[in-house]
Amino acid sequence: MSLTMAISIHKPVLLNKTVEALQAQPGKRYVDCTLGSGGHASAILEKILPDGKLLGIDADPEAINMAKTRLADYIGSTIIINDNFANLETICRENNFLPVHGILFDLGLSSTQLEISERGFSFQHDGPLDMRFSPTQELTAADIVNNFPEDKLSQIIKTYGEERYSKRIARYIIKSRPISSTLQLAGVVEKATGSRHGKIHPATRTFMALRIAVNHELENLATALKQTVNCLDHRGRLVVISYHSLEDRIVKQFMIRESKGCICPPETPICRCGHTPSLKVISKKPITPSLTEIKLNSRSRSAKLRVAERLS
Repeated sequence: MSLTMAISIHKPVLLNKTVEALQAQPGKRYVDCTLGSGGHASAILEKILPDGKLLGIDADPEAINMAKTRLADYIGSTIIINDNFANLETICRENNFLPVHGILFDLGLSSTQLEISERGFSFQHDGPLDMRFSPTQELTAADIVNNFPEDKLSQIIKTYGEERYSKRIARYIIKSRPISSTLQLAGVVEKATGSRHGKIHPATRTFMALRIAVNHELENLATALKQTVNCLDHRGRLVVISYHSLEDRIVKQFMIRESKGCICPPETPICRCGHTPSLKVISKKPITPSLTEIKLNSRSRSAKLRVAERLS
C-alpha cells in the first residue's frame, strides 16, 4: 500500500470537536501524542499558524513516514519524534518544548495499521502474528500465543479483551499450537466460542487483548497521563479519545483524581496525602461522535472524548 493511499484511508475521529476542545490558538504549542498519519495534527496546525508549533509523537515508524508526507507544508512548525508517548515529558524537555498549551491522545489503532496485513493487527487479511507498534519491540503476538502458559494467556484475554470465554479460548489455543497467522488464530477462537453471533467477529476481543498486551498500552497510557500535568501550562488542555472501556476508565479516573484535593482513603480521619488539584474536568460526560460521523466513519462509533484543563 502506498503512503498516499494509506493516508487517504484514515479519517481522524471527532476532528472538529478535538480541535475545539484543545482551544488551539495561533502562536501556541501543542503535542499530538499519537500522530498517526497526521490528520488531527494538520487541523491543529491550521489553527495555530503562523507562529504556533506542534510536536508529534508516534511509536510506529510507518506512521511517522506518513505524517512527514502529510505535514510537509508545515515543516517549519513541526517537530516529529518516533518514540513512545510513555516518554512524553522527556521528549518535551529534550526538544525545549515546555510548557505546552494542549496535549492530545487518540488511542487505539489507525485504519492504516489495520489495512496492512503484514502488521498482523487484523483478521480481515491473513498476516503474521506481530501486532507491534514499533519493530524495535521484542515481544510479538506470536510469542504470547505460542509460548505463554494457559493460565497467563487466559488472564490476558479476560483482562484486556473482557472476553467471557477466555479460559476456553486459551485452552483451544494451547491445543492448536503452533499458530503462525492471523486467520489461523481467528479460526481457532471461532471454534472455541462456537458459531458467530451478531456483527462482531468472535476473535475481536482476543485480538484486542493481544495487541494491548504486546504494546503495554494501558501501562504506557497511565504513565503518560501522569506526565501531562508537568507539561501543561496554566489553562492548557488535555484531550483524550479512547475506544474501549479499559482506556476510558483509566482516563476518567486520572482526570477525576487530579481534580480533587485530598485523595486519602475515606476512612482516614485526617488528610495525610497533601494532594492538591492540578486539573479541572471540562467534560463531565464523554463527548461522542454524531450519527452522521458514525455513518461516514464506522471506526468512530465507540469513540469517547474527555477534556481536562490545567490549574495554576
